[in-house]
Amino acid sequence: MSQTVADILSQAVFYTDDADYVVIRMPARAIVAAASVLAEVGEPFSTLIVDKDEVTLILDVEAYEEYKHRLRDSQADIGLWRLITLDMELESDLVGLMAVISQALANAGVSVLPIAAYSRDHILVPAQKIDTALTALNALKTANQ
Repeated sequence: MSQTVADILSQAVFYTDDADYVVIRMPARAIVAAASVLAEVGEPFSTLIVDKDEVTLILDVEAYEEYKHRLRDSQADIGLWRLITLDMELESDLVGLMAVISQALANAGVSVLPIAAYSRDHILVPAQKIDTALTALNALKTANQ
């Protein structure tokens, strides 16, 4: 049986690890340096995204401070982000969940950087808006129960 957005939201567990994160932009040619740092950090949560134009690395602030000397030609968004994980397994054919979550957060004035793992969705929100974001997400959960 396929999951529905309403079912997921009614059971949702929104988890935050209380860590501050940095979003780092590097040139596309920096993939090896970024992957090397990610491998050495070796702890959740971190991510590496590579596209044709750039490499994006997301690390917690402590890891960034430890490894930033190896991330040459990088630009770091030190605005600080906080992680919220939808802490339940999601089916890959689920349609519309992130749209509903993004709309609820937009209505609350919270910008998001969504990140999908194989079976879990994550969002980064500005650190100063974490309480607003969690309030909006919990209201969304309540509205779907």
